[in-house]
Amino acid sequence: MNKKFLRLALIGKDVSASHSGRMHAFILRHFGVEVTYQNVSVFPEDFERTFSELLNCVDGINITIPYKLTAIPLLDSIDDDAALCGAVNTVVTAKNPFWAGEQTGKNWGYNTDGKGFFLMLKNEGIDVFGKTVLVLGSGGAGRCVAKVLKENDATVYLTRRKKERLPQVCKSLGVYAYDTENEPMDVDILINCTGVGMHESVGQSPVGREIIGRTKVAIDLIYRPERSAFLEIADELGKRILNGKGMLFYQAYYADCLFLGRKADEETATKLYCKYCLEELENKA
Repeated sequence: MNKKFLRLALIGKDVSASHSGRMHAFILRHFGVEVTYQNVSVFPEDFERTFSELLNCVDGINITIPYKLTAIPLLDSIDDDAALCGAVNTVVTAKNPFWAGEQTGKNWGYNTDGKGFFLMLKNEGIDVFGKTVLVLGSGGAGRCVAKVLKENDATVYLTRRKKERLPQVCKSLGVYAYDTENEPMDVDILINCTGVGMHESVGQSPVGREIIGRTKVAIDLIYRPERSAFLEIADELGKRILNGKGMLFYQAYYADCLFLGRKADEETATKLYCKYCLEELENKA
């Protein structure tokens, strides 16, 4: 393929401050590909129309809160990870110039959140084998996080704000349901997969000190702000804290490999993230 150019877009409810475009441009430059990257913020009532328009004019789409589930019926097919999570965060469109074979001419949905999250844990030295983990939120990201934790032999508890569907979601993922109104329990890792703490809820935490105080490690998938209220409380309580910047980069790397029809590998992803972070520091200096 002679073409070395991709047209990409990110769609979500509010993606005005997202770093995704910067990350994708950095990764794709490494592969010798230039990119235009459009941030598309859209209200729920306009999502289907806007998403369908994007499918017809870009080569790939990244999807974020709250549309990772909403997009599925609008696609021709989804891969196994996306099907098991019930969520899509990456779409290779029918217009993509790098794909060939049976995928050509179809809009394919994938989910790279789980792989990105787990590589972040691995590179941070956080071992989940045999650990007890409480995941806050069962949207697209929460489901993928719960799934990959379960696959790596963690005991996983999941909670969500709308409790009526919690048993059904947990059964589909093979994890345990937990009600945050119950007596707090001791866990090894506590993970915020909700959107509480960013945008209009900056300064808020999805749970209070009584729950955060019962964990050893607190992870927030939010990366803006760098230290959410959830992580600030955990830090004050002496817990190890980690935000979701690494996950965002790694899931972008895996998505870009899908856009390019190339095989991904952890070593390349890790080296690129180190270079990206170094470049960011140099730009701030």
